[in-house]
Amino acid sequence: MSEFYLARFMSQPIQRVAVVGAGNMGSGIAQKSAQEEFDVQMVDRESQWVERGQSIISNFLKEAVERRIFSPAQVDDIQGRIKGVVGVETTAADTDLVIEAVFEDFDVKTAVFTTLDEVCGPDTILASNTSSLSVNALAEATGRPDRFVGLHFFYHPAKNRLVEVIPASSSSQDTVDKVVQYCKMLGKVVIVCADRPGFVVNRFFVPWLNEACLLLEEGVANAAQIDAIACKAFRIGLGPFGLMNLTGPPIALHSTDYLAEQLKTPRYDGAQNLRELVAANEQWAIEEETEYTDEQYDAVSERLLGVVFGVAAQIVDEGICSMEDVDRGAKVGLRWAQGPFELMNRLGVERSCAMAQAYGKTAGEGWVVPALFTEQGNKPWDFSYVDSDVSNGVATLTINRPEAMNALNVTVVQQLTQAVAAANAHPDVHTIVLDGAGKAFVAGADVKFFVDKIRADAIPDIYDFTAEGHELLNMLETSSKTTIALTTGLALGGGLELALSCDYRIGTRRTQFRFPETSIGIYPGLGGSQRPARICGIPAARWAVLAGNFMNASTAHDLGFVTHLVDVSGVETCIQTIANHGKPERKYPGQPANPESSVAKFATSFFSDANMMSLMQGDCPEGFDAEEKRVARQIKSLSFTAPIGLKMASDLIDATATTSLPDGLQLELDGLNAIFSTKDALEGLSALIENRRPTYTNE
Repeated sequence: MSEFYLARFMSQPIQRVAVVGAGNMGSGIAQKSAQEEFDVQMVDRESQWVERGQSIISNFLKEAVERRIFSPAQVDDIQGRIKGVVGVETTAADTDLVIEAVFEDFDVKTAVFTTLDEVCGPDTILASNTSSLSVNALAEATGRPDRFVGLHFFYHPAKNRLVEVIPASSSSQDTVDKVVQYCKMLGKVVIVCADRPGFVVNRFFVPWLNEACLLLEEGVANAAQIDAIACKAFRIGLGPFGLMNLTGPPIALHSTDYLAEQLKTPRYDGAQNLRELVAANEQWAIEEETEYTDEQYDAVSERLLGVVFGVAAQIVDEGICSMEDVDRGAKVGLRWAQGPFELMNRLGVERSCAMAQAYGKTAGEGWVVPALFTEQGNKPWDFSYVDSDVSNGVATLTINRPEAMNALNVTVVQQLTQAVAAANAHPDVHTIVLDGAGKAFVAGADVKFFVDKIRADAIPDIYDFTAEGHELLNMLETSSKTTIALTTGLALGGGLELALSCDYRIGTRRTQFRFPETSIGIYPGLGGSQRPARICGIPAARWAVLAGNFMNASTAHDLGFVTHLVDVSGVETCIQTIANHGKPERKYPGQPANPESSVAKFATSFFSDANMMSLMQGDCPEGFDAEEKRVARQIKSLSFTAPIGLKMASDLIDATATTSLPDGLQLELDGLNAIFSTKDALEGLSALIENRRPTYTNE
């Protein structure tokens, strides 16, 4: 279900957050919360620990300034939102959410919650950041089990985008909805999962680590060879021993022993060599020979793959979460290139099942391959990336691929098309809301798909994919329902084009828009050359599309790309107001929503018809100072574009003056083969994937 949809039925969202525990994890959660403009209290027992936490944050942010992630002014703002608090009993009563991040000890945590129950107001939600303890048991130890959830932030919480949200059986839906919304506002990829030992990621990751130790203990290969084999088999950058050295072998030992005890699986008991390493306070020796034989590769890879595949199937079979979320956890939390179920599809599900069954024989007691796996045969797993929910006449369709910033690929477009068609056909639905899980609404189309098709000389496949996208957008454009895009995050390229096909776009202060196409060798092909001009006028569309200017929420609102700019707390009211009003009287006004805004005035004058010849030649138009910052920025942006893509985009925008929308969209489609056949298109798209600046040759 859509995270925003859930949030729509809750009361005031979380704004005031307290984090108890100012260590590495707690300070990281506090820092990330402050970065996203929450009001934060960082709480610890003594002033020295609070000061240490503030020092950790200061050093982290100093490095961020050096890397130009933040400006010094931004750092001042972030630190200004974090208040140091000494003593749990001093936590403010009006705090919306308190996250306990102290030692992984049940008694210590419950003592903290006892105090918080006494000092916090009745509406305060309590949460425990835990990687292993029972959330249900912790909830029962508090005085407010209905307002309690488990959280598992992944290290480092200011960098790693994954968080597992674990409701207790007593948690109210409103509590879960609020916490999920808070995590989403942190830019996190959220997995809501059941309270089972290891939750999702650690359930398969920790046995994977221990199995590597057992392979070493058995003499199958040395640690360096096992790491090298694991890196190849899983397409990862760091093997199990390198990872344990990074995070600390004691954590691995504690985690695997805990799983062995809780799941009654002796195979997970910490390997003897891991115990000896921890006792000696040493790390794994991984500087040995990395070359391995084919026999070693097969033995190591099949054991490591087998345990991951089998446990992944167990997670789904036990109803902990979906297979999509298992993969999401691996890709976002562990930075694997593919999740377990995607790996199974790549290797063949039948072969993968055989690996899990072979591991099961090795594992012995307490380890079973679920029937859902054995009954799958060799059919690939089907993944769902669009969630649908209908309630009170509103169909909420959530693109749920946050690990890829909800990028549009063939599968997503097909599934979204089916969901929109179903909503259009639903007699009780009067409003369709499009949402994106995670930080982004939709961050464009899958660029790798374009590159692969160009290199395979399969450009007609690009045309077909884009034509299918046009059909989807046309279903929204012509829908009898009121259509709303919740563009409350990042919307780039195809994502922005998807949003513009809707009747309305709701934005918040976190909204960010951009058309990057001309800078990557192409032009916007899903209506981006047509709808912007019809919304805000041709000159402003040139400013947005040709120069690829970044738009924050207020700029997008001034131009009319965002139709309703609200606080996060106002999203629900806004949706209700729009639903009550219905379809817009005039979807395409052809001029900026706020013509008097500075951006609208500049775009209208600078990108006027009279100036276009000069701009297309890379010159500064008469009457403008080339040294003036705003002018220089536009000329520089245009100089970075692909000449062919720029010219085609400009011509298509000009065509809006004399064509209907359907005819203009057809012109856009008609040019696809030509633009994707250029050398510049391949260069620009490849450069984006390779994170380098393209060099265009106008070919």
